[in-house]
Amino acid sequence: MCRTAAIFLLSVALTACHTRTHPAGPRVGLATATSSTPPPMAITLAPQINPADLVRYGQTLTSPALAGRKPGTRGEIRTTDYLIAQLRRMHLLPGYRGRWRQPVPMVSTQLLNTGVQLRVRTPAGVQRLAYGTEMLAGTQQARARVALRNSPVVFLGYGIDAPRRHWNDYRDVDLRGKTVLVLSNDPGYTTGDPQLFNGRSMSAYGRAREKFAAAAREGAAACFIIHAAPSSALPWSVLRDEHAGAAQALPARVAPGPRLAVAGWIDRAAAERLVRAAGASLRALMRAAARPGFQPVPLHATASITLHSAIRYSWSDNVLALIRGAVHPDQAVIYSAHWDGLGIVRGPRGRAERFPGAIDNAVGVGALLEIADTFAHRKRPPARSILFLLPTLGDAGQLGSRYYVQHPVFALDRTVADINIDTWPVIGRARDMTVFGATGGSELDTDLRQVLALQGRVLTTDPDPQIGWFYRSDQYSFARVGVPAIFAAPGLDLVSGGRAAGQADWENYLVHRFHTPRDTFNPHWNLSGTLEDIETLYLLGRTLANGTQWPNWGSDSPYRARRAALMAQRRAPQAPSPSAP
Repeated sequence: MCRTAAIFLLSVALTACHTRTHPAGPRVGLATATSSTPPPMAITLAPQINPADLVRYGQTLTSPALAGRKPGTRGEIRTTDYLIAQLRRMHLLPGYRGRWRQPVPMVSTQLLNTGVQLRVRTPAGVQRLAYGTEMLAGTQQARARVALRNSPVVFLGYGIDAPRRHWNDYRDVDLRGKTVLVLSNDPGYTTGDPQLFNGRSMSAYGRAREKFAAAAREGAAACFIIHAAPSSALPWSVLRDEHAGAAQALPARVAPGPRLAVAGWIDRAAAERLVRAAGASLRALMRAAARPGFQPVPLHATASITLHSAIRYSWSDNVLALIRGAVHPDQAVIYSAHWDGLGIVRGPRGRAERFPGAIDNAVGVGALLEIADTFAHRKRPPARSILFLLPTLGDAGQLGSRYYVQHPVFALDRTVADINIDTWPVIGRARDMTVFGATGGSELDTDLRQVLALQGRVLTTDPDPQIGWFYRSDQYSFARVGVPAIFAAPGLDLVSGGRAAGQADWENYLVHRFHTPRDTFNPHWNLSGTLEDIETLYLLGRTLANGTQWPNWGSDSPYRARRAALMAQRRAPQAPSPSAP
């Protein structure tokens, strides 16, 4: 059966079987109150997708008892216990070797001397950059003491080595033992030239993680990214809060490769002062860096800093639940939503603050639970298996999902797709949904577009391409190994208020609430739009689970060749069981 027909028949069945409706009311919280009455939903929601459950999930996951859901804390134990209790109540199967938890090794690095300064010696004197306000720094090497002494400073443009893009900022330079300054994002965003990388959309090379990794591979001792609006997208305060707690990573034995002794950020104003003292102009260097053929510029400066850190090796847990397929149990559709948050950290004034993480990602976890409950209540299981993956360490760089794809329950060549749920603002019903990353990046976009058409809605492009959300969430762990993955989120063209209202609400969240203690859950939110979006993703996954298609990446996608390699190595079907990986 073709995808369109399958989706249509599914929608007819749902409309015939479910009678519950959810009339829309005034939007509160992020949503603006209005007296207009939205049109009725085109598809009646499944009974399990309801506001009472979503409110209960949201209130529990953001409660003080869970302490911000930081991996490796008591808050993690309470969070994962709660999630497992909900999945067990739904009568799902444990998803990992007969267990609910997949252990993920991690190493935590907590900077102790947060009063440290980065000292840069220049011809104009020593520049001292204060931690927290002018620079942020930490070690990636899990060492209690790291000392950088008189390390020569090199301006390295965007710090990108991209052979396929014919771009190499590391050309003809020896960086062993040196400190590199690099710009945020990539040249395409700065110039707006669509021929450079992805134009205004951040490419994978624009990620901080990739810049640090490239510098480490070249032997640099330290790498600092210059934070500048708007290319850095997120405000300095978000970076500061993310660095306030312990930095968490996969241990070197699990994720081998070179790591920097010092990695961090420098505020734009401080960077301008530093470069000027070294006898150069940051503006001129930035202009030169955006042109092909840029050559690294050694500065008349040396950097010194000493970091003292507490190092702790431990474990965190992915939570997995399974619905075994009736026809092809060895093939799986995955739903993912990271359960973790930033926990409790000390703010700029030294006061401990709890980060509830409501929109990121308690609402997303609640959405996954609603979808799981809906599948669990179907009289017949789908043809393919469905794995519900709640990874840990999402806010630490998608480490839980990265570990999962290294140790998957279902072989990657038997994994149909990943549908990821993350950072879901509650802003009311919308005429659209958003897909982060390039629209048309995979055939999943086409499937989603067909579901939305049944609801009288459309698919729209990424509203913040410069942020690179696609690389900041767990579906990227699947994409980078070739598995088609989609990160869809609520649309901004609101039924009440239009795109202007939706964009304003979204930007307000990013500036004032994202990764702050103000990301709280409001039980009085109008959840009608959120519930409709949950139904959309449920229909998308059910279509894939009852189909026979193997979605592919778009013809221009860098992941298409990896998917082809996976399909070429497909093994004979092997039905998994709760006691098998």
